Amino acid sequence: MSKTRAVNPRQPKSIPKNDEPEYVFDFRQAMLARGLSVRTRNAYVKDLTSCQATSLKALPNWQDKDVIACLSQLSSEGKTARTQARMLSSLRQFFLWLVNTEQRKDNPCEKIKTPKLGRALPKDLSEADVENLLLAPDMSTSLGLRDKAMLEVLYACGLRVSELMNLSLEQVNLNAGVLRVTGKGNKTRLVPLGEYANEALENYLTHARNDLVAHLKSGDCQAVFLTAQGGYMTRQNFWYMIKKYAKLAGIQKDLSPHSLRHAFATHLLNHGADLRSVQLLLGHSDLSTTQIYTHVATARLQALHEAHHPRG
Repeated sequence: MSKTRAVNPRQPKSIPKNDEPEYVFDFRQAMLARGLSVRTRNAYVKDLTSCQATSLKALPNWQDKDVIACLSQLSSEGKTARTQARMLSSLRQFFLWLVNTEQRKDNPCEKIKTPKLGRALPKDLSEADVENLLLAPDMSTSLGLRDKAMLEVLYACGLRVSELMNLSLEQVNLNAGVLRVTGKGNKTRLVPLGEYANEALENYLTHARNDLVAHLKSGDCQAVFLTAQGGYMTRQNFWYMIKKYAKLAGIQKDLSPHSLRHAFATHLLNHGADLRSVQLLLGHSDLSTTQIYTHVATARLQALHEAHHPRG
């Protein structure tokens, strides 16, 4: 693991241009003008490059039969329906841009149906599992206090991992018990911390963060959560951390950093929260994205009914 100290949030690098076609460069610039993140722009460029590789015809000249041939080729290569759907979505956006900029009159993807996807439900992490996970860090060390605060905040607020990694001191208001979080599309939302997360965060900021700052020899890092070297953490840092604590807590499920965000939403719904409120807390722009958690909650209720009802 790298020992370098990051005094600014770590951001993904743009895919190198490497003599890319002019239409890809222009589309890249259009995405930049729309304010899309580097990660999103990279994903579009990667998908368009993969699609172009299935045909000798230049992408801007494709017709619907070329799109269908591309999807067929991807399927024959063993690409999943989810991957095909994502690439079709990238093609749709690309051709929509061509239409909007009057470089062509039609979108050849318009009448092509998206491959059917099975609904992928988030892994069900029980409240007991979460409790064991939150108790796993060693509270006698600075890193343990940091890790405890990170886990508590992630579960209490349902943050995306990137939101947690990039959280700065100015976004924290312990007196009001809220975080001002900047999510996808640079949208800002206020998220309540709750008693346990507020206490864990205050404990870390008061008793541990200064110990980590002491390792930072230059620069002024405003990150709330610091590495042992005093800089910004990465998604990989946190991935290793949650795997370690899941093992200590005796959790057999394969956890990811996103697992606590899933648990946050599912447990809120299990305890009677309404879907709209959960949507706002998660920072979802579309309610349909949040609705997947109702399926998790329903599945859990059905399992409980079958296990405990005399006629289950």
